[in-house]
Amino acid sequence: MMKCLIFIFLFLGGYSNAISQNTAEIHWKTFPELEVALNENPKPVFIFFYAKWCAYCKKIERKIFTKPDVINVINSEYYAVKMDVETQDSIVLDNTTFTNTQSLTQRNGIHEIPLLLASREGFPFSLPATILLNADFTVKNRVFEYYTSSELLDMLEP
Repeated sequence: MMKCLIFIFLFLGGYSNAISQNTAEIHWKTFPELEVALNENPKPVFIFFYAKWCAYCKKIERKIFTKPDVINVINSEYYAVKMDVETQDSIVLDNTTFTNTQSLTQRNGIHEIPLLLASREGFPFSLPATILLNADFTVKNRVFEYYTSSELLDMLEP
């Protein structure tokens, strides 16, 4: 009887641990939270720009950002920021206010921050856009396409 109870506790403990690992999430920060964190403890930054209508953005969130190995690397090695490129929010960084001025003149206007960090000369702005920054906020890598979890893990290596 005692062996049976021990087995049940061990099984349930392992099961609940597996559930908690599967429900782990990337610890997303806002840009103001990122600024505070970088001032306290500089480390690389992972930025994911998306829009509600972007099918590949949704697929990355659903298929890639839910993988335990991806979650672990991003949470332990990076500060992560996720931003809707069409947000109407004003964001203050380093005493500068960034807004979505395009939304005043066009539908689906893009905020100034993604335009600044994720624009490419000679190409229209496109999604999904993933930006990797070094701890000093210099660009390490920019990716403007869907990627697999193994491709992302390769990109995240130091």
